[in-house]
Amino acid sequence: MKILHTTAAAALLLVATSWAFAGDSKLSLTGKEEVPAVETAATGTGTITVGADKSVSGSVTTKGITGVAAHIHQAAAGKNGPPIVALEKTGDGVWSVPKDSKLTDEQLAAYKAGELYVNVHSAEHKGGEIRGQLKP
Repeated sequence: MKILHTTAAAALLLVATSWAFAGDSKLSLTGKEEVPAVETAATGTGTITVGADKSVSGSVTTKGITGVAAHIHQAAAGKNGPPIVALEKTGDGVWSVPKDSKLTDEQLAAYKAGELYVNVHSAEHKGGEIRGQLKP
C-alpha cells in the first residue's frame, strides 16, 4: 500500500512538473522585430509549443513573403543569435518544426527567459525578413 501511495505521489509530481514546463508561444512575425528592422509588408503568425521533455512542435504561416528558410534562433529581443531548429516548408507559406525536435537544457532555459525567436528568411533579406520572439 505504501508503494502505491508513493507511486501515485510521484505520478502527480510528474504531471505537475509537465504543466510547469510546457508552454505555447503565439507568434506574430513582422519586419520591425528583425535586427536591424526591415521595411516589409510581409507578416507571419503561428504557435510553437515546448513540452516538459524539451520537445518542440508547431508551425508558422506567412503572407507576403517568398521564404527561402525559417528557423528558431537563440537570442534575446533586439539581438541576433544562432539558429537552433531549422523549420521545414510544409505548404505554401507554412513552416513547421520537424518531428522529434528537442531543445537542450541551455535552450530550454533560454526559452523560459524569452530568449528564443522565429524568423523567416527571403532572397531579398538573407538575414531574415520577419521575426517574432517566443514568449513562454
